[in-house]
Amino acid sequence: MRLGFLGDPFMDIIDFGRYLGALLLVLGLLGAAALGTRRFGLPGIVKGAATRRLALVETLMVGPRHKLFLLRRDGVEHLVLMGPQGASVVETGISAPLAAANLRDTDISEHGLSVLPQHSAEISA
Repeated sequence: MRLGFLGDPFMDIIDFGRYLGALLLVLGLLGAAALGTRRFGLPGIVKGAATRRLALVETLMVGPRHKLFLLRRDGVEHLVLMGPQGASVVETGISAPLAAANLRDTDISEHGLSVLPQHSAEISA
């Protein structure tokens, strides 16, 4: 008995499973290689994360087409404004903060900084 172009349906399912398994294996190996490259770097091509000197600290949209970038290079921060006309340096040589997220009000006052009161505006309809 001849089935024409289709062949045995059970064998087609097995072949499809093999192709899918091979594809998943190759994609998994590529993903593992990409993660390894990102983590450890390639000598002469990509530096590892521990040896990077430049980092993007924070971004802020200030308008529909303008964005502020806070960049850190060698422990010094620089504020850059990007827009359709290009980039301009707003402020340079900013020293990195003292891990402000982890400080409490008492810690801030010990460093000689003043704590401004928080004001909240309520809008009633």
